[in-house]
Amino acid sequence: MEILKCEGIRKVYGSGDNQTIALDRIDLSVNKGEFVAIVGASGSGKSTLLHILGSVDSPSAGRVIIEGTDIASLTRSQSAVFRRRKVGLVYQFYNLIPTLTVRKNILMPLLLDKKKPHQEYFDRIVHSLGIEDRLDALPSQLSGGQQQRAAIARSLIYRPALLLADEPTGNLDQKNSREIVDLLKLSNRNLNQTILLITHDERVALEADRIITIEDGRIISDERRR
Repeated sequence: MEILKCEGIRKVYGSGDNQTIALDRIDLSVNKGEFVAIVGASGSGKSTLLHILGSVDSPSAGRVIIEGTDIASLTRSQSAVFRRRKVGLVYQFYNLIPTLTVRKNILMPLLLDKKKPHQEYFDRIVHSLGIEDRLDALPSQLSGGQQQRAAIARSLIYRPALLLADEPTGNLDQKNSREIVDLLKLSNRNLNQTILLITHDERVALEADRIITIEDGRIISDERRR
């Protein structure tokens, strides 16, 4: 089942002689449960694409449809709600709230909507990520790998349509990087979570079911590996 569709996505910065085309007519379709890696050199447009898919940024032209909703047509406040409920975001830097416990950081998307967590699902996530004994700690009391685990748990708590990960291993050593990729694969396999992962690390990309390469704002290859 198709969960994401991009049609003619363009992103242009500036105007006239100062115009920069970050994305140039991107067409893309992703089915539910796929694990997709997006690769490309710095400045290729891959992070811009991720920000547009996560409704953090808007395209200059084209449409992005997630679970039947054209997110480019949403207002800023509607985009914020849609992003919280339908799109899990994981960044290289963990973006945890330093004054809140790990538990409250994970539950924040639900707390903003005044919703109670499904306890069994919450327990399943934190157990799978190996942080069930760190829930009452503050982010500063965690290692980098543990903070990234907490960020992944937060991204999964709403059971999002998409999990978008922007260089999630970029700030970690090799051991923690391997563990984070394994955890993403676990959520993809066990929770049927659809994942789009941006990475410059070829070893990480090769763990995905599909590798999309972007160059100068265009998709130049789309390889299905499994």
